[in-house]
Amino acid sequence: MITYSSTPEFEDLLSSLPRMEGINAAYVYQYQGFWYGPLGLQGLIDCQKHFQAHKNDIFLVTAPKSGTTWLKAIIYALINREAFHPQDPHHHLLTKGPHQLVPFLEFKEQSDYDWASNSSEDNSTRIFGSHIPTVSLPKSIMEEGKVVYLCRDIKDTFISLFHFSNKAIFRSSPISLENAFDLFCKGASSAGPIWEQILGYWKESQGRPHKVLFMRYEEMKEEPLVQLRRLAHFLGKPFSQEEENSQMLDQIIKLCSFENLSNLVVNKTGIWGGEVKMDIYFRTGVVGDGKNTLTTEMCSKLDQITEEKFCGSGLYMT
Repeated sequence: MITYSSTPEFEDLLSSLPRMEGINAAYVYQYQGFWYGPLGLQGLIDCQKHFQAHKNDIFLVTAPKSGTTWLKAIIYALINREAFHPQDPHHHLLTKGPHQLVPFLEFKEQSDYDWASNSSEDNSTRIFGSHIPTVSLPKSIMEEGKVVYLCRDIKDTFISLFHFSNKAIFRSSPISLENAFDLFCKGASSAGPIWEQILGYWKESQGRPHKVLFMRYEEMKEEPLVQLRRLAHFLGKPFSQEEENSQMLDQIIKLCSFENLSNLVVNKTGIWGGEVKMDIYFRTGVVGDGKNTLTTEMCSKLDQITEEKFCGSGLYMT
């Protein structure tokens, strides 16, 4: 089971926060309106204290199990396509997992970046992943960087999270589907409630479209080329006509496809973060997995909560 390095100060903070059972951790703690396991909370607070964004930074934010691994790969291939053609036999994505190439902001020890540096003289592009809600992001991120937010059907997100939790080593014992569902509805998933996290980024994307791009997993699956162009334009890296003619977009999609990534040796046998097997990040990746797995009553409850939470926001999700 993955643990965290504690301090008396952090333990005092935990003891002062609301607590309940978690899906990915024995307990989660409410901080700034959202729920976190001890490891994630410790990383978040460290990040808030020390992280300094640079002007070319890119932040991919998701709720856990919303397509994070896939979009990390796509953004990495997109940004680095001049240095590494998607058909390059030595492409980094063939030998390193997406979470190694695009580290999570909350876990700086897994990052090759000196993210606490105040120097932004280097014009290179740094790419980070994160699950942090808008209210808890370090202020410099919205000032300097660009945020890509990816959401996924709530039912699919939950069922993927459930399976992930029982394959990972965050808990000392497996959790039942019924218990996990009850906790998920209460918001006890990492950086949950998921509805509040999604709404936060939706509102930011409406108010600051030049800073926040709101994307949907289902649209990425249905029209990958359209969404890849949209993503490239937002990041200031649009495809040239020559790249379009050479089918580079198709090559990026193929390189980053579930079929390709899940069958790479590094993703079948590798370890991420010291203890987590990378193959658990590749289960099915299909749309509609949730409604095919959950009971009718569970699907109806999640749909009802989603409709109530998003009412009046202009955001609609099936």
